Amino acid sequence: MVESLVGNVPLLLLVVGLVLMVLEAISPGAHLIVIGIALVGAGLIGVLFPAPLSPIILAGLTLVIGLAAAYVYNRFDFYGGKGTARTTDSDSLSGATGYVTETVTNRSGEVKLEEGGFAPYYSARTTSGTIEEGEEVIVIDPGGGNVLTVESLDAIGEDEIDRALARDAQQDDREPTDGGDESTTDAEPETETERSS
Repeated sequence: MVESLVGNVPLLLLVVGLVLMVLEAISPGAHLIVIGIALVGAGLIGVLFPAPLSPIILAGLTLVIGLAAAYVYNRFDFYGGKGTARTTDSDSLSGATGYVTETVTNRSGEVKLEEGGFAPYYSARTTSGTIEEGEEVIVIDPGGGNVLTVESLDAIGEDEIDRALARDAQQDDREPTDGGDESTTDAEPETETERSS
């Protein structure tokens, strides 16, 4: 059997491609499907049209079919989740917002994060007080992703940036709107001779 596979390159490509596709089915996301499709495609063409195909032509077919399979694989995203935010590590949870699903204290609680990945529910703790169910929260410390430290968005209040933006908005409201140039120049201080005259 092995001798017949080695002697028949198209059949060998077909078998190896099918094995890779089975491995992809066992472990989705390993991206073996693209190589498997390329090998199966070239192998099938080689089996159906055996006489004129040399190993160089089979290699070229494998490359062309592989590029087409890679394009289709990336374009249509068969595994889903394309363009959706995914949690790559616990640091990416810092600053994420969500809401409390189970009252959060300094010893227990649960939150659901808006962009928390595949399983958006996390155990959560607060540094002080209690955050009731339904309140919006922000992740202060991701804690390795196992237990998040959160604070209520209402409790955080304004920070320095918010106060600076409010001051700028007030200054913009005070500026004249008539379009006239109301710039004033500082008058030079009077000299002693001007005062005496």
